[in-house]
Amino acid sequence: MRVLDSIKNNLFQPDKELEGAHYIFFKIFELFVASQAIYLMWYWGLYTLRISDVVLPLGLANYVDISFMHANNLPLWNAGIFSALVGFAFFRVGNKWLYGIAFLLLHFQYVARFSIGEIPHSANLIGFSILCIATGLIFFEAPDKRYKFILGSIIFFAGLGYTSAAISKLIGTGINWVDGRHLWLWIGEKGTDILSREGAWSPNFLQSLALKSIPIATIILMIGLLSEFFGFLLWFRKTRMFIVTALIGMHIGITLSMNIRFDAFVAELILIGYAWPFVIKKLWPEKSAYGKKLTRFI
Repeated sequence: MRVLDSIKNNLFQPDKELEGAHYIFFKIFELFVASQAIYLMWYWGLYTLRISDVVLPLGLANYVDISFMHANNLPLWNAGIFSALVGFAFFRVGNKWLYGIAFLLLHFQYVARFSIGEIPHSANLIGFSILCIATGLIFFEAPDKRYKFILGSIIFFAGLGYTSAAISKLIGTGINWVDGRHLWLWIGEKGTDILSREGAWSPNFLQSLALKSIPIATIILMIGLLSEFFGFLLWFRKTRMFIVTALIGMHIGITLSMNIRFDAFVAELILIGYAWPFVIKKLWPEKSAYGKKLTRFI
């Protein structure tokens, strides 16, 4: 029970009194999540216009025929309505359920866009951040409780997601997942993708280093797996900054070795992993004092 209490206190800080700098940071964070979600809605919507058949039912599409989102302009209407709802919700204009409705529209767009078999993970952090914000607004009225629940729950699910990813790799492949020859295979596959798209490909420094030595490639994979496995350390304030730094390094390594980008993940990790309210208070003490006025927008 003491472990659970420690996790709860570290995530939600029930006894902490919030200052203006916390509310300034929260609106900056919410603006990032909202703008990224709007970008994804339009990006997915424009791509969905090119899809005519459902190849792989995803999530909600296993229960609802998602084909009504194809061969028409509905994805663009969906993106437009989503953008309006998120805009109103950001300024707390209208019903507290707006983010919840927006999340459902986001999920419909997601399953429509990725109904052809390719499922990336780069938007997952933005998606469940919208869900956590929606839940916080629906179930909590006090600004400080909303702040603590929303950020605490996002950090909790981020840590759980990374640790679960590492466990899934071990369940699926075993400890041999870190075999450097696997990295050779993935580098080759992504190199082929780039070659077919751009007509040329040459390995960068990290790829060349990994391809020269199985032990080096194995160490690279081992560092990545360990960073994911200890993702649950996000739940604790004393270790949060260190594991976030390791996870950011892991994502940079994935980009350099396999050309898979996680830009939104890295940006959000930077926001939730470091003590930005403290930085705001130190750099702009006068302005941070006015942050209390933002409580009506929390």
